[in-house]
Amino acid sequence: MTDVTASPAPGIAKADDPGRYVVMIAVAAALAVFLLRDRMPALTTYPDGAIIPFKEWVGAVMNWLKVNLTWFTRSIAAVMDVPLRFAINLLAKGFKFGYGPQAVVLPRLSWLGVVGVMGWLGYLYGGWRLALLCGGGFFALALFGVWDNAMLTLALIVICVPFCVVTGLLVGIWSYRSPGFNGYVITPALDLMQTIPTFAYLIPMLLLYGASPVSALLATGLFATPPMVRATLLGLNKVPPEIRDFADMAGCTRRQKLWRVLLPSAKPSLMIGVNQVIMLALNMVIISSMIGAGGLGYDVLLALRALKIGQAMEAGLAIVIIAIVLDRLSQAMARREPAPAAEGSTWARHGNIIIAVGLLALTTLFAFAVPALASFPKSLTVTTAPLWKAGVDWLTLNLFDTIETVRVFVLLNFLNPLRAAFEGLPWLGVLLVIVALGWRLGGWRLALLVGLLGFFAASSGLWVPAMQTLYLAGAATLVACLLGIPLGIWASRSNRVEAVVVPVIDTLQTIPMFCIIIPVVMLFRVGDVTALIATVAFAIVPAVRYTNHGLRQVPVQLIEAGQVAGCTRWQLFRHVQLPVAMPEIMLGINQAILLALSMIIICAMVGTRDLGQEIFKALAKADSGRGIVAGLVIAFIGIIADRLITAWVARRKRRGGLA
Repeated sequence: MTDVTASPAPGIAKADDPGRYVVMIAVAAALAVFLLRDRMPALTTYPDGAIIPFKEWVGAVMNWLKVNLTWFTRSIAAVMDVPLRFAINLLAKGFKFGYGPQAVVLPRLSWLGVVGVMGWLGYLYGGWRLALLCGGGFFALALFGVWDNAMLTLALIVICVPFCVVTGLLVGIWSYRSPGFNGYVITPALDLMQTIPTFAYLIPMLLLYGASPVSALLATGLFATPPMVRATLLGLNKVPPEIRDFADMAGCTRRQKLWRVLLPSAKPSLMIGVNQVIMLALNMVIISSMIGAGGLGYDVLLALRALKIGQAMEAGLAIVIIAIVLDRLSQAMARREPAPAAEGSTWARHGNIIIAVGLLALTTLFAFAVPALASFPKSLTVTTAPLWKAGVDWLTLNLFDTIETVRVFVLLNFLNPLRAAFEGLPWLGVLLVIVALGWRLGGWRLALLVGLLGFFAASSGLWVPAMQTLYLAGAATLVACLLGIPLGIWASRSNRVEAVVVPVIDTLQTIPMFCIIIPVVMLFRVGDVTALIATVAFAIVPAVRYTNHGLRQVPVQLIEAGQVAGCTRWQLFRHVQLPVAMPEIMLGINQAILLALSMIIICAMVGTRDLGQEIFKALAKADSGRGIVAGLVIAFIGIIADRLITAWVARRKRRGGLA
């Protein structure tokens, strides 16, 4: 079978491409700067005398806000505390009216009623399987004895998610109405909010609102809102033109067209946004527990500090259970077709709501007579903590030599040399290369953007920590892609493999970051190897998902054309499927980089030396300027990678005729 003559792959620079030579000159200049580092040290290590005092400026602004706007921030906290306190009392603590013997105490919702309602919702939207998952998952929280703190966590989610959804919906509509404002203000703000480390949110919240559940709520809301904005904008833009035209011909006003036509048509995308809000909010519960959220996140932190692996894993798995239940339930709601409006009696229109409220009311009332309905009997609870501890102890005892050999080998032969190489990168040489890449891929605007963001890292005095961060994130992304892309290719070529791989990566996506790092710490101890393994486990998900999706979305016509031309299976993959799917694969690599950067701050807890340590020190000392600037540097690294890869993907699509 003869090979098919392949034209140059889309996106490959032609010989007369001037941008190619600009990049080559920039690389040569960077190499020259590196070789002459002893003669021109100021071009390698940013001079201390030229450091711009961003930390002091940001700190001064935050202190001014604290002094002059405390009355305003505390007023917001008081308003937000009302619904949050109600949810906490309803789900976790109960209501108390009055003082002393005359006080009237109303119990919280019965655990049995909550379990029943979750099972009922699962049945309505997904049948018996989802009912068993939702009801069984919440019953497990009671059975494992973590119900009280699980309800504290759920109370935060119940208030935070609607707040994020409504805010994200309104901002998304604003973005849709004002494309210019979206491009220049909203999109950059969302990029910054999604790339800045989660811990960096805690510092201004702690300074302005104090250590309280409201601070945790606001920090979680800031972190979880951007996906809803993006999903709203995407959904509105995807509404077919014929639906828009029909609304215009029907005489709809602008408001009627939005609320009665466009938003209902965009419901699938909106529900995906809701799903992502829930997942990100649950990912923040452990971190936000540091400033007063309490709940399961606080249990994990206490267990980690005491090195109690069993208790930490049990509390972490409780978070995973809540995440999986809410994830599957929200996905089922997104997939369900809207039912026609019911007419007739109140029962026909609101029967499901009446059943749920009635179940909660009856079980809570019966709790007065049956205490076991108010709190799950402790005598019936079980714990898996000893099993987790025994498992880790067994692995440590029997595989210690092997684990230690692997750890030392990876550290000495891979991580330490890579760290030294990144720490020695000259700041001017790196800036020249990224500016040249920006100019070639996106023109002078992209070159200016990446150049300014890179210069901020150098001029703030954080160049070496930035390179240490880039080293660890880069190493983790490399390993995640070396493992994830072949796995995604395998899944795309076998439905059986996909049926196994997809649930695994879905579970990895729902597991909070702390829960990934706990067992790795116990096996590999603190250090860069532990950080690498935990980060790879977190960042491998998009590498697998986007590769599988990209290869499965290759048009059938192209595959049939290759088969008619006589391509073997390998030739078909190499010359047809892979080039067409390459933009999606690169987007997966882009997301892997961003997820790896988001793990940096968590990895700082296990002994890494990078910008994450800067934020930790700032949090311990309440140094807002230091923490925010370090967070911005991490965010800017992510934005640079995102913009360059996105520009490369767009360029490749244009050249391949896919745009």
